[in-house]
Amino acid sequence: MDDPLCQAVTLLTSKGQVVEVRALTDQFIHSGYFDNHDELVRQVAALDTDPGVQGIYLTLNEVNPALLSRRANRIKMRLGKKDATTSDTDILRRRWLPIDIDPIRPSGVSSSDEEHGRALEKAGAIAAWLGEMGFPDPILADSGNGAHLLYRIDLPNDEESTSLVRRCLEVLDILFSDRFVTVDTANINAARIWK
Repeated sequence: MDDPLCQAVTLLTSKGQVVEVRALTDQFIHSGYFDNHDELVRQVAALDTDPGVQGIYLTLNEVNPALLSRRANRIKMRLGKKDATTSDTDILRRRWLPIDIDPIRPSGVSSSDEEHGRALEKAGAIAAWLGEMGFPDPILADSGNGAHLLYRIDLPNDEESTSLVRRCLEVLDILFSDRFVTVDTANINAARIWK
């Protein structure tokens, strides 16, 4: 289990949980549904060698197992207009509270080392504050330009839970965003994909 991809899949998913993998290029979306996580790791590792792929993402929350029949344990390249991906109504339960911290910079511009460092520091401050509020330790990840925090939750996928996630992110934004770094308040939808 030394493989970082294997470790990430093990941390983010439960055994047998259906997960959508979605990869983005300038022109296309590639997507597959997996309940075989070894196969997911194998196919994502191969996809990661494609220089045209700009990002590979997973659904964070519990996907309806019926979606496995769309593209069972395989990634379909270049989805057509009729090929569906996971929507908010396809999520059974919310399993993660995702917090994305990024430096403020123009769109399409990578963060400098200093900006990146500020985002990582801010993530540490948010994790410390939430720890004081009784939250468990999060999964802390370096997103390349900023930082991610993931907190394990168990909520139904309903309007009340969406409202709760929205309010949590808004509070973090008010308390921690500044002229250098921002907490993304848009990560409220249940079918959110995560890099």
